[in-house]
Amino acid sequence: MLPVFLYSFTIHWVADINKAKQAAAAEHKFILLNFSGSDWCGPCIRLHKEIFESDTFAAFAENNLVMVNADFPRQKKNQLSKIQQQQNDKLADKYNAAGNFPYTLLLNADGDIVRSWDGFPAADFVGQFHHGIGVAAAPVSWPLLLHSCAQSANLASLLSSGL
Repeated sequence: MLPVFLYSFTIHWVADINKAKQAAAAEHKFILLNFSGSDWCGPCIRLHKEIFESDTFAAFAENNLVMVNADFPRQKKNQLSKIQQQQNDKLADKYNAAGNFPYTLLLNADGDIVRSWDGFPAADFVGQFHHGIGVAAAPVSWPLLLHSCAQSANLASLLSSGL
């Protein structure tokens, strides 16, 4: 009988989008930006628990994504620092002016939007990355997608198998 080794992955969240862009460029990864209300938005809480905390997603993210969470808690005990709140407000102004929660975006290292998900994603969220980031289901700019793929050797190889 062969021994079984279990490994649990933990997602490292980056709070600063500029640091995320630098890391994404240096590591040839994409940025996954998630807007959430961690203490009031039911679908946001569910997204974090069921998808982002899953070993399947965390393993994928470790090799392909720099994770950024722009949280907008309402309870006083969960309030962010003024600096973090200002950073999140700037992200919302640029990427989520409609104020949707949860709202998740896939960005390239330059901060250009490659794909977005409004609300709780459909089944097999990780599979959407493996199958061309849902290209058939959502309009994606081919030049932007190709430019983005060039920035991420890991994700580009996954995309090429689904295109």
